[in-house]
Amino acid sequence: MSTLEAVSELRREFVRRGWNKKATGRILFELLIHAAIALAGMIVFFAFHHPALKAMGILISAFGCMGVGTNTHTSTHYGTSDKRWVNEFLSYLGYPMFVGLSATYWWHKHVTLHHPSPNVVGVDSDADLLPWFAITESEVGASSGFRRFYHKHLQFWLFPLALAVNCFSIQMAGWVYVIGKLRHPRERKLSHWIDAGALVMHLVLWVGIPLLFLPLPAVAAFYLLRNVLLGYAMYAILAPGHFPADAQRTTEEVRHGTDFYEVQTEGTVSFRTGWLGRFLCSGLDYQVEHHLFPNISHVHYPEVSKAVQAFCAQQGLSYHSYSWGVALWKSWQVLRVPQHVVGEVRSVVRAA
Repeated sequence: MSTLEAVSELRREFVRRGWNKKATGRILFELLIHAAIALAGMIVFFAFHHPALKAMGILISAFGCMGVGTNTHTSTHYGTSDKRWVNEFLSYLGYPMFVGLSATYWWHKHVTLHHPSPNVVGVDSDADLLPWFAITESEVGASSGFRRFYHKHLQFWLFPLALAVNCFSIQMAGWVYVIGKLRHPRERKLSHWIDAGALVMHLVLWVGIPLLFLPLPAVAAFYLLRNVLLGYAMYAILAPGHFPADAQRTTEEVRHGTDFYEVQTEGTVSFRTGWLGRFLCSGLDYQVEHHLFPNISHVHYPEVSKAVQAFCAQQGLSYHSYSWGVALWKSWQVLRVPQHVVGEVRSVVRAA
């Protein structure tokens, strides 16, 4: 059976099992729980003075905010509802307004660029950490002097510290993207205006309104500390899907000559977690399944996974899956042992 025939059969199986139906009610219920957790953590932080209780409040709020973010990820792929406007409304509500991440920037960076070309060097910006970190042989080989020494011996140890600004960096990139679009009449759209308004509302809700009742140091401390934790949480959930060495990196030339399903499975890794981790990740732990079928509701992925694994085995496609801890370790290891990019000649890399 050809790959296309196997995919058609798999989609028919989805219809028979009801996996093609949008689980709108359950996803919205989960979203409300995540939002309630985020707000509850905020209340705990401001209501108590004991450092341990404040730390617990920050952790709880960061957990809830990350849950809102992963749940919203499903909406950005139009997997929450059959109604397009519902998905887009939830995308603006969850990303720019609640978490402070630009929705239009995410659609461009993640949906338009990343998903068709996971780990394709020069196309997928998620696979590029330069100039601060090098994760491929060619990137290390192109450096010289102290920068090469840093990439070979220091970046592995400094990377965990850099994750503290991960969320701030993504937020800033989103602001730059939206402002850049709004400054050019030919590029700006209504979606950019909505996005910008939601980003402003994020600051009003999480900074402006609390300042009416609380002192500036307390509000600033809460917002900054929670964003630091969100930076680590984003890495912990997103990196295991594409950073481990098992997630193959390729050139664009290789991608054009490779079957779509092979590109998706070769460049992606799933990871396993318990019920609490699954609730937090909202399907992002099932990265292979998500990349093959990005617009289905994430609540179906645990069942879909069995069918996808059988499909990959039948078609001779890769299916990598590890425990969450192992996947995280492998994601960090590439900073010590850089990956080879399929399609690049090793001798040329060394010469560079």
